Amino acid sequence: MVTSGFNCLNPCCGESTAGYVSLRVQQLAVSCETKTHDNVFVEIVVSVQFRAIAAAAYDAFYKLTNPREQIRAYVYDVIRSGVPKITLDHLFESKDDLAHKVRENLSKVMESYGYEIIQTLVIDIRPARNVAEAMNEINANLRLRVAAADKAEAEKIEVVKNAEADAESKYLTGVGIARQRKAIVDGLRDSVLHFSQSVPGTTPKDVMDLVLVTQYFDTVKDLGHHSKTTTLFVPHAPGSVAEVASEIRSGFMTPSHHQD
Repeated sequence: MVTSGFNCLNPCCGESTAGYVSLRVQQLAVSCETKTHDNVFVEIVVSVQFRAIAAAAYDAFYKLTNPREQIRAYVYDVIRSGVPKITLDHLFESKDDLAHKVRENLSKVMESYGYEIIQTLVIDIRPARNVAEAMNEINANLRLRVAAADKAEAEKIEVVKNAEADAESKYLTGVGIARQRKAIVDGLRDSVLHFSQSVPGTTPKDVMDLVLVTQYFDTVKDLGHHSKTTTLFVPHAPGSVAEVASEIRSGFMTPSHHQD
């Protein structure tokens, strides 16, 4: 046994070079096809990094004819005994556990042959093409379903908020109209009381008739000041305020009749 460097052999004593053992770290890629628990065939590629132990170089050279094939056989054994117990989804999630299991089994066996297992890595998991496309389609459909649910929820929130805003707007409009009418009623009441007190002998009904007629003529005047206003014919005869007020009330309360 000699190390690297300059060495001399004595051929007269029968000395010769039997072979060489590299102490460098070597790498072996092992591709193994197997099936998972859910009956999906996959190709798994495992990278094994190993080297010969310097102190056990004799065993590394003489005990194994082909250390690479031996490592390959043990990798096959571990993968084909472990992968069929798990599903494809679980395989992707637990590839580090699988790599650790391969290293653990290889280390126990190969150490007795003078080899040290440095690292094992599951570098690729290749399911059949149609299986991979189906998995991608499942994932895409799941994301579309989540997006559709989020979109529907957003539209629901928008509809609810619009309805709440519309209800609040109508409520505030109602409050405004109620306050406006209350203000009108309060103003009319104050006007009637003030007029009754200022003009002796008038009744509240007289005052209301006067207010009604005044508003009526203000409206007619307003219509006349607008050039685009449609012509309006309101039948009434000259008379007392009470008569005009009565005609106005009758005009509002009685539907009009047209004859051809």
